[in-house]
Amino acid sequence: MSENTLAPSQLDQRDASWYVDKLVQILMFVGGISAIIFIIGIFVFITKEGLGFLFEGFSFTEFFGSINWRPTSANPTYGALALIVGTASVTGVAMLVAIPFSLGAAVYISEFATGRTKETLKVLVELLAAIPSVVWGFIGMSIMNEFIIEVFDVPIGLNVLNAGIILGLMAAPIMTTIAEDALKAVPDRYREAAEAMGATRWQIIRQVIMPAAKNGLVSAVLLGVGRGFGETMAVLMASGHAINIPTSPFDSVRALTATIAAELGETAQGSEHYGALFALGILLFIITFIINLAADLVVRGIRKK
Repeated sequence: MSENTLAPSQLDQRDASWYVDKLVQILMFVGGISAIIFIIGIFVFITKEGLGFLFEGFSFTEFFGSINWRPTSANPTYGALALIVGTASVTGVAMLVAIPFSLGAAVYISEFATGRTKETLKVLVELLAAIPSVVWGFIGMSIMNEFIIEVFDVPIGLNVLNAGIILGLMAAPIMTTIAEDALKAVPDRYREAAEAMGATRWQIIRQVIMPAAKNGLVSAVLLGVGRGFGETMAVLMASGHAINIPTSPFDSVRALTATIAAELGETAQGSEHYGALFALGILLFIITFIINLAADLVVRGIRKK
């Protein structure tokens, strides 16, 4: 039937479908670029607020080479080295906790668990991710604090180890979910071919499935690293919040995010201290960007291989 012979109701229906299709396309386009717009807006806002400090009170040597963060003293100094090292140390311990736990849980859920057990474990992992960070902080202060003092015979349990364990448990659920999806996406024919060659279950997992899922596994790990650098409340409550370069897991530290959260509410807007805190925010933004860029480069390198 040609267009000229279509009934008016059919033409109206076709025109309505065309407009609906275009509207959906526009909505999808707006939704797709909204994340980019929001990220650019956040970066512009943070940069604008910290620009005065960067051009006036900022000293590269002091900011990255000094551990003296004393914004309220008579002669204020803004050394962020201890804050950077503290954040990196807590994140490092968190990854030592989260990576084995997450990959082990993902392998078990994907390759060993079946039926109701598999569904129950997936639900429990997702519920673990729903626990608020302030609750994790209370666990660190009330339970892990006493546990570390008694087990390791140290004077205080609010330290790198405490914050790292708590942060690792916080990062593990999302890492487990992404890693499990990556393992599940490996085609079944890979498993069947390996079984036909006489490989055991562990040989299939170690030599076939995990290499095939490297993209997703690397993404899961780097997402956990980004979560470690960006977490605030739990780290503030469990790390001891002391400006210090740690020499052991039992030293108290202060993180970049915790410093911003603790001090921004008591700082006069537009002051040098206010700008220094936003400079820390810019540093965190750059670190996060580098982590995401590294993830993209690693995944692209794996794909080329």
